[in-house]
Amino acid sequence: MSNDADYTAAGRCEDVYGEDAASLDQPVTPWTVTVASGYSLLRDPRHNKGLAFTGNERDSHYLRGLLPPVVLTQQLQEKKLMHNIRQYQVPLQRYTALMELQERNERLFYKLLIDNVEELLPVVYTPTVGEACQKYGSIFKRPQGLYISLKEKGMILEVLKNWPERSVQVIVVTDGERILGLGDLGCQGMGIPVGKLSLYTALGGVRPSACLPITIDVGTNNEKLLNDEFYIGLRQRRATGQEYAELLHEFMTAVKQNYGEKVLIQFEDFANHNAFELLAKYSSSHLVFNDDIQGTASVVLAGLLASLRLLGGTLADHRFLFLGAGEAGTGIAELIALEISKQTGNPIEENRKKIWLVDSKGLIVDSRKESLQHFKKPWAHEHEPVKTLVDAVKAIKPTILIGTSGVGKQFTKEVVEAMASLNEKPLIMALSNPTSQAECTAEEAYTWTEGRTIFASGSPFDPFEYNGKVFVPGQANNAYIFPGFGLGVIISGAIRVHDDMLLAASEALAAQVTEEHYERGMIYPPFSDIRKISANIAAKVAAKAYELGLASHLPQPKDLVKYAESCMYSPRYRTYR
Repeated sequence: MSNDADYTAAGRCEDVYGEDAASLDQPVTPWTVTVASGYSLLRDPRHNKGLAFTGNERDSHYLRGLLPPVVLTQQLQEKKLMHNIRQYQVPLQRYTALMELQERNERLFYKLLIDNVEELLPVVYTPTVGEACQKYGSIFKRPQGLYISLKEKGMILEVLKNWPERSVQVIVVTDGERILGLGDLGCQGMGIPVGKLSLYTALGGVRPSACLPITIDVGTNNEKLLNDEFYIGLRQRRATGQEYAELLHEFMTAVKQNYGEKVLIQFEDFANHNAFELLAKYSSSHLVFNDDIQGTASVVLAGLLASLRLLGGTLADHRFLFLGAGEAGTGIAELIALEISKQTGNPIEENRKKIWLVDSKGLIVDSRKESLQHFKKPWAHEHEPVKTLVDAVKAIKPTILIGTSGVGKQFTKEVVEAMASLNEKPLIMALSNPTSQAECTAEEAYTWTEGRTIFASGSPFDPFEYNGKVFVPGQANNAYIFPGFGLGVIISGAIRVHDDMLLAASEALAAQVTEEHYERGMIYPPFSDIRKISANIAAKVAAKAYELGLASHLPQPKDLVKYAESCMYSPRYRTYR
């Protein structure tokens, strides 16, 4: 392949039937194992168009009489479905309706999601996906993705071969131990990989057939689930230690054996102790990415870089205080220190001293070093012990307060007012998900600081009016980063993830915030532009992969933004011949 025009729109994924290589106005054949026709075509979500089949298609594919006579456009189908979904008052009912649509008509599902992203994102992703996982056993209808349990030990390669798609590019995998801020949901954590991958397609344009959700079931310590007659997972306590490590190692080896070197494996919602270990263990041998450690860090860093236009100064001029010292907190802190190093040339150890973390026992200080978990140790600085968050704010005098505790209501009136008394414009990020676990609400942050704060959260909050001014809370949502990041990795054929690729993603996202957004107090661009944002992130990530010598798709396309856009999946219906 010598020039950009030779690349197919399949995003470098083998397109056996030429479906994506065809331009949108070219007719294609709806292949499954054979040409899908008649009743089987209507039952195949990838090719089904419902009432949008034309008269000619109904004749050539034996559909006469299997559908009412009317022919609807995709736009009209979309309008009808959005009307129906809006009738549901309960978010979980909207979630179920969308999942049923995905199982019935894949392209229409993605069309809906892309065109109504701001309205539907909270349904297919946080916060509603959290409730869906809690009730997954009750709402479970048709399996999505692969379930690999301890029963499959020694057979994982065979299990992967049961998946019908051969050209998988992205795997999102969880073991369900730490789902959002909801804890151990065992096998029912499957809702997370399914939701994440639907966003890879809708927001990042990765083809649905190239996405594989996987849940690794090693049991659960959740007594409620173990006693629930509808629970869909193994009824045993969680396997740990060697048994756990062996299963994960077999899984990682089998994935590489079955799908090759360039399949991106995204770890999702693993508990702290396993998350750090797995990332450290496999980052040198596999193409791995931990969304909770790296994705969260990248999206928060983007918000911080963008907010400097409102706060003034450089990143190195600010002092950071975190509530929460787990995957998200330490991951964000490390990426901030890396970015400051990149900007100033100072050693990373020096930069870490500007960043302080509070965990459940208080401020992380030098005198606690012996009892700290390894990932907290770099953040233990010289200071007398401080027990409470409000005292830590008064002692450290941070300009930026970041919540990653997973525990709601921790940014009390006293804490927020202390931030407001220290700073003309305090930046407060209440990042814990779902909404019920946010450290404070947008309304509280704006009210307690008399409208002076710059606020961002993990889950969405509505705009809030204070003293006649409307504030638009930022949403530091990983969905800004991981779909574009994954697309960048795929289009460059990257074989490893490097920290500089995460910094490139953060800088690309921050660059999408315009003056108009700043005027409304926004430090993230609106989600309505997400496909354009993802293409820009993908281009910067791919460029960095080429620069670092990690890209395998050569030569490098001349215009990476255009190339990224050309690789993005389109949910428009195809014409069948």
